[in-house]
Amino acid sequence: MPIKTYGSAVYGIEAITITIEVNISSGTKYHIVGLPDNAVKESMLRVESAIHNSAYRMPRQKIVVNLAPADIRKEGSAYDLAIAMGILAESDQIQTEKLGQYLIMGEVSLDGGIQPIKGALPIAIQGKADGFKGLILPQTNAREAAIVEDFEIFGVNTLEEVIQFFNHSRSLKRTIVDSSQEFLNQVGHYENDFSDVRGQENIKRALEIAAAGGHNALLIGPPGAGKTMLAKRFPSILPPLNLYEALDTTKIHSVAGKLAASDSLMTTRPFRSPHHTISDVALVGGGTNPQPGEISLAHNGVLFLDELPEFKRTVLEVMRQPLEERRVTISRAKSSIDYPASFMLVASMNPCPCGFYNHPEKDCVCAPGIVQKYLSKISGPLLDRIDLHVEVTPVNFNELASSRSAEKSGTIRQRVTGARNIQVKRFEQVPNIFCNAQMSPQMVRDLCPISEAGQDLLKGAMEKLGLSARAYDRILKVSRTIADLANTESIGVNHLAEAIHYRSLDREGWAG
Repeated sequence: MPIKTYGSAVYGIEAITITIEVNISSGTKYHIVGLPDNAVKESMLRVESAIHNSAYRMPRQKIVVNLAPADIRKEGSAYDLAIAMGILAESDQIQTEKLGQYLIMGEVSLDGGIQPIKGALPIAIQGKADGFKGLILPQTNAREAAIVEDFEIFGVNTLEEVIQFFNHSRSLKRTIVDSSQEFLNQVGHYENDFSDVRGQENIKRALEIAAAGGHNALLIGPPGAGKTMLAKRFPSILPPLNLYEALDTTKIHSVAGKLAASDSLMTTRPFRSPHHTISDVALVGGGTNPQPGEISLAHNGVLFLDELPEFKRTVLEVMRQPLEERRVTISRAKSSIDYPASFMLVASMNPCPCGFYNHPEKDCVCAPGIVQKYLSKISGPLLDRIDLHVEVTPVNFNELASSRSAEKSGTIRQRVTGARNIQVKRFEQVPNIFCNAQMSPQMVRDLCPISEAGQDLLKGAMEKLGLSARAYDRILKVSRTIADLANTESIGVNHLAEAIHYRSLDREGWAG
């Protein structure tokens, strides 16, 4: 009768339990069925060498391995360990009474070593849901899987350890992680801090507003003005991750294989900064074997696009739908995979190819029309999804040399968290809306009333500065956030005036 062991396949950020059936009969060949890819097909060669080098016997008979359900494609080398256990059990080299109680995952080396896998956390979550007692997997992945409470996690380094465990000749040490305590100990620890930045108080204020309302921001300024330095510190002023967000973020990085062996739970908001040569598939996800892209790796965090106009236009355009829906769907002929992509976009750019348009001291050497052509690389629909356009000017020597300490990120974060709490209460009855940036046009009309004086100011600004129609809702959303930071119910004229200031690229004639 065939022996059954159990593994798991990861699709998107969820897992599906896979039954590995092994049958040995008369004959001479090895067969793996159940829609395996090349990596799975090659597992028999790895398993055979690993069994021999662990001083056990590989049967010289016909071996059929079935991966069920057979209509789901199996990918990767993580089934090696489960297949090896099935072969050893079917050939009566290990005892079988505990075999069905555990999920078994791991890639085996030719010498019997166990190599790491991807997706350990969703595998553990699904294993517990399916009623398994525990999970046996590579030691490298044990801590991330151990976040799942009341589920036995055994990290192993060799095939020999697993064989002896099932033969009752040795016990494995269970990996235990207190996810709540781990989260509390590490949450909010950032390497970079806003206190490192000299000057640029107006830019810090703009980023504080962006963080408080979940607004996307674009920093425009000459080289060396501090755009990248400011952007890298932006996650440190965002509200701390809650435990649910931390688990959700960790699952994505687990599937992508981005967690280190020492990591069990991501406690800081991710910051992703892809190079401008990135492809559209690498940004949004997908590929032959679908994997989460940069926008999903930035889920619950920040996606920073440095030198925005240098990105290929097709790459930028694929972000339009994820920015609105906060998830990306990868569709294939037989399946469709959803990846979450709720991120904040922070981008930076030079105002022109030479970098010195509108510079207070240096002259721009770009030919007429070049500045407008450079800015037009960013499409209107994408620009429409960016609420704040912030001009970054160079820091003078006195500010750089000043010994005065700047405000720390923790202080700014407290104000941002206070404003976010106001928004959470405001939108508690509205599904899938958590911050001001996500408001629909109708919600803007209902929740952002302005006085007659405010109407006059906004009308005058649109006429005199030549602001576009799309700027109207953006200004109201940002002014709502500024009022929340000030802890005031009504939107004042001063709040509107500050919001208008952050619409640089909507002004007629800004680029000559």
